[in-house]
Amino acid sequence: MESSMDSTRAVRRTKEEKKLLRRQIKASLTLLKHEGINTVTHPTKHLVVSNGGLGNGVSRESLLEVLKEGGTVESLLTPPGKPYAFVTYLSAEAGQNAYSLLNGRALQCHDQSVTLYFSYVEEVDSDRSVSCALPPGLSVLEDFVSPEEELQLLQAVDWTPDTDVTVQKALKHRRVKHYGYEFRYDNNNVDKDKPLPGGLPAECDALLQRCLADGHISVLPDQLTVNQYQSGQGIPPHVDTHSAFEDTILSLSLGAKTVMDFKHPDGRSVAVVLPERSLLVMKGESRYLWTHGITPRKFDVVPVLEAGGSGVITSDLNNLTLSRRDTRTSLTFRKIRHTPCNCAYPSVCDSQQPPSPPAVPVAEGDACRLEAQYVHQVYEEISSHFSSTRHSPWPQVRDFLLSLPPGSILADIGCGNGKYLGINPEVMSVGCDRSANLVQICIERGYEAFVSDALSVPLRSGSCDACISIAVIHHFSTQERRQAAVTELVRLLKVGGRALIYVWAMEQEYNNKKSKYLKERTTETSIESSEELKSEENKSNPQEEHDRKISSDMKCTEEQNETQPRIHVHTNRTAFLSQDLLVPWHLKGNADNNKGAATGSTNGLLDNASQKPVFHRYYHVFQQGELEDMCCGVTDVKVLRSYHDQGNWCVELEKTLGSSLKNDIA
Repeated sequence: MESSMDSTRAVRRTKEEKKLLRRQIKASLTLLKHEGINTVTHPTKHLVVSNGGLGNGVSRESLLEVLKEGGTVESLLTPPGKPYAFVTYLSAEAGQNAYSLLNGRALQCHDQSVTLYFSYVEEVDSDRSVSCALPPGLSVLEDFVSPEEELQLLQAVDWTPDTDVTVQKALKHRRVKHYGYEFRYDNNNVDKDKPLPGGLPAECDALLQRCLADGHISVLPDQLTVNQYQSGQGIPPHVDTHSAFEDTILSLSLGAKTVMDFKHPDGRSVAVVLPERSLLVMKGESRYLWTHGITPRKFDVVPVLEAGGSGVITSDLNNLTLSRRDTRTSLTFRKIRHTPCNCAYPSVCDSQQPPSPPAVPVAEGDACRLEAQYVHQVYEEISSHFSSTRHSPWPQVRDFLLSLPPGSILADIGCGNGKYLGINPEVMSVGCDRSANLVQICIERGYEAFVSDALSVPLRSGSCDACISIAVIHHFSTQERRQAAVTELVRLLKVGGRALIYVWAMEQEYNNKKSKYLKERTTETSIESSEELKSEENKSNPQEEHDRKISSDMKCTEEQNETQPRIHVHTNRTAFLSQDLLVPWHLKGNADNNKGAATGSTNGLLDNASQKPVFHRYYHVFQQGELEDMCCGVTDVKVLRSYHDQGNWCVELEKTLGSSLKNDIA
């Protein structure tokens, strides 16, 4: 009888072990597929704990308490947002003991029960511990107010219905109250001509005077927004509207701590802990370029710190846990701006956007109108300044020109100021450009040049041994017009003639090497500090759908209206995020020397710092393979080579014997 019962128990244990093994295998395969975690079957001191992560509500403290039952824990990594953790025991024997003892253990954590599954891993990837720095210009000052001051400030906020001196609103994610001026969420700005009576609460005076004395601000704020967040509430990512407020923004956290997420347009993100009674100071890049927001959730991932301090939460995965949110009140102080913003971040600056950003054209007529305003007119107006920045030939273009046999006929289509027309004195060179002012500069320099559109060059078919098109075709705003420009180049070539084409590349980092025109910006260095901003032009950072979303969110709104895609102004010297964009050209030098500059332009805006106009040129940046594929769609041509050269995609073409001509010969 006993033997039969023992046998039944053994069978039951075997079934349970098999069931557990199936779950382990499933968990391991999921991790392997989605996270790139490789599990092994032999015992090691390193284990991955499925279901035991911060991402599914398991705190570090609760998990560690269970893991210690298996032996001495050497380290515990808890990646933020992930449903797993990595534990390393003192020895492989301890790891094997934990594997046998704890596999399938149910863990009660807060209001839920989770089952832990363990798998061996060969090693723990230390690279999962990411070191991040605060965005430039951002600082968090802990314990900036005392508990007594905190209570006084909280009591100063009257949450009763609207009075004559404040405006109170209940938004979807929080409730807000405005002092000094009302921030209007319908137009993402401030009624600057309608200040609220009473100004800021008197209880804020001591706090603001301390900020002034400590150098955190240079002028006293005149607008206060109070946000109150219940547990689980947050605010969408945004940048405070440039035209509404001056540079420095202060935000005081009262009642509870939270985690604020900062994100750069290029995708970098940093999560920062804001402890209770801390002051957040945003200046420069962190204020103007990075979005900031609070993700709606009831728990935050925070560092395990004895004093509960601030910091970047992804800096040490050995030291992360969960923190339950409580009611938090933030006091955000800002200074109303009364002149247009002239910051160094036009991609996200509403003051520096064109009055009506154009849409990406589809019809031929729309494309012609866009190019007339944002290409042809601009080059006429900036011609003198543009020419002064164009003096250094690109080495591989120079090599192509010097490789031409003596006596060859060369056409430079879109020659600009003619800097390539005199490279090889043994060839007969002629240039053309759409800008009459640039053609005149070529003539004054002794070059043969004439005014012409690149889509219809008044030269005989098959008359040229070589053609170059350097930084021209990306100014055409539809695929059909760009391909037509290539077709026109091929038409000009003799059979066997070669053409070299350069266009801006969307990939500004290629083969792990960044373009020299892609530079990290700092708060001390303007993005417009260099004259020659880009490969053949001044390259910058486009962002279409992403920029549209951020430019709306950054104006601190929750109710957003859907609009058709527009082409927006972008920040120079940063990575491209979309293909169609307007690139700002800040006019330097004496505007009188620039023919037509600032004379009735519908494109130029005023740079408030220099009182010189800012113009915007249309560009379509090419993705890898796009230029080559487009050229292959043109008849009677073959691609000899394609390459990436300092932020440009480049192809060298050869005109072949056309099929119709072959038939005639036959």
